[in-house]
Amino acid sequence: MAQARQPDAAALARGPRKPRRPRRPQAGLAFIAPFAALFALVFIVPILYAAYLSFFQDKLVGGTTFVGLDNYTKLVRDPQFWDGVARVARFTLVQVPIMLVLSMALALALDSMRLHGTKFLRVTIFLPYAVPAIVSTLMWGFLLGVKYGLFGSLNKALGTDFDPFSPGTTLISIGVMVTWAFTGFNMLIFYAALKAVPRELYEAAAIDGANELQVVRAIKLPALRGSLVVTVIFSIIGTFQMFNEPQILPSMVANSGVTTFYTPNLYAYNLAFTGSQQGYAAALALVMAAITIAVAYAVQIRGLRNASSGR
Repeated sequence: MAQARQPDAAALARGPRKPRRPRRPQAGLAFIAPFAALFALVFIVPILYAAYLSFFQDKLVGGTTFVGLDNYTKLVRDPQFWDGVARVARFTLVQVPIMLVLSMALALALDSMRLHGTKFLRVTIFLPYAVPAIVSTLMWGFLLGVKYGLFGSLNKALGTDFDPFSPGTTLISIGVMVTWAFTGFNMLIFYAALKAVPRELYEAAAIDGANELQVVRAIKLPALRGSLVVTVIFSIIGTFQMFNEPQILPSMVANSGVTTFYTPNLYAYNLAFTGSQQGYAAALALVMAAITIAVAYAVQIRGLRNASSGR
């Protein structure tokens, strides 16, 4: 029979062991420190500096002067700012639905397994997103320009004088550029959501005798609700930041109708770097950021509520 183990006298003298304290997450903090530092440097600090600038104004007499909230009250009464906001809002209401419907249709077509070369098609459709915005604008400017572009040759051949960059159609042409550039990006988001659908659902639908259209309506479209909210938010933020197209086009085409306040971002740029009104431009940028955040948040809340309710 084994003899019972006697307790160590030294251990009895020390008393019961204290429970080990959990280690502080120093390793985790070390991992996130580079990101936190970079995030503060490129995001938090510029916002704080812009907020600081928005309370000052450069004057010919007196130099930089503290004006409090005068830049914000002036901005509220600025018709040029609200004209740019209205133009961007109209652009968003028309361009974003067209782009997302096209992206969703392409994703459904690729997921249908009825197309040959789906990998090649995915890369081809996504490729315009990899083209820099400046290069894309230059390319479309040459393509749609009536002086040396496709429409110039068509006008000569047909005896017409249609100009895609006339004041009445410039915004439509910009919509074509933006749709071409970002359709592939949104298509990949929808396609990834479709690939996450369990295959058992498709097998059950096939056993029940559902056709392709019924599968799309009952399984695939409901699976895209969450990703639709994400793409709508990204698209709203992107259109509200529109800058490259209206900035470059006036130097390529004549009588485009693009003014210095065509979009809020373009207006802020011209105020800061052409009009030497950095304080007013900073106030405009902060107000526009607040408007964008409010709209995106409202869309997110509404979209998530509809997605959770199944509507």
